Amino acid sequence: MQKDIATPIRTQEILKKYGFSFKKSLGQNFLIDPNILRNIVSHAELTEESAAIEIGPGIGALTEHLARTAGKVVAFEIDQRLLPVLADTLSPYDNVEIIHADILEVDVQQMFESQLQNYKDVMVVANLPYYVTTPILLKLLMDRLPIRGMVVMMQKEVADRITASPGTKAYGSLSIAIQYYMEAEIAMIVPKAVFMPQPNVDSAVIKLTRREVPPIQVIDEEFLFKVSRGSFVQRRKTIINNLQSSLPNGKAKKDIIIQALGKVGVDPTRRGETLSIEEFGKLSNELYEEFH
Repeated sequence: MQKDIATPIRTQEILKKYGFSFKKSLGQNFLIDPNILRNIVSHAELTEESAAIEIGPGIGALTEHLARTAGKVVAFEIDQRLLPVLADTLSPYDNVEIIHADILEVDVQQMFESQLQNYKDVMVVANLPYYVTTPILLKLLMDRLPIRGMVVMMQKEVADRITASPGTKAYGSLSIAIQYYMEAEIAMIVPKAVFMPQPNVDSAVIKLTRREVPPIQVIDEEFLFKVSRGSFVQRRKTIINNLQSSLPNGKAKKDIIIQALGKVGVDPTRRGETLSIEEFGKLSNELYEEFH
């Protein structure tokens, strides 16, 4: 078996060989612990019948563990300087495709059709760049990709927000957007010490499993997210105050909003963080006609 990329010594050797310096602007923190990588991959439950999509492969530390387990790996790398490094470190694996692109700019659906048409089971597995974790997750969800789910590393604080329950400080519109599409759980906490360079924050690996059907039936998904986002504009304010200021012409329609809240059994003086996803669903359905 190949010698692991993700050891401190091998990582240093590769960086030195290519004269690579980390770009803070790209959120580059490479994992240097093979056990953690094996653990991440095991949470994805991949087989040779599976394909994996990776975002930000770096020098290929996680990529090689995916390549050993999955039938195919497609990895998106934005940093051109890493392309020759990856060509070298991943040369033993013929089931890896590196695409030089920003995942936020890519038509991932088209990539599915061209690269993954033979795979029914696809997982996103990645150590996400922390500065764009949320936009990447939301893009992958909104693109409605035919994936089973995701196992992704991120800042622990973001993982806490994604998995949060109503009534907690971490709960917000991100919790609702992701839990609408996915079941979310924190798979493991990852200490700073296993990265090079060490980030300033602790990390967590989160496992997201696609729901067969969303937990609520809504008239318009975009409007649901608009209402939930609007309800958290100022966390300390009541839901009626937040919705008045965030919905179009909301102040003039205060009575309509109060009436809608009453119909779904939500006290207007509650705060957004106390509402469950089901309550947000009912509320958005009730308000939809009025604000369209």
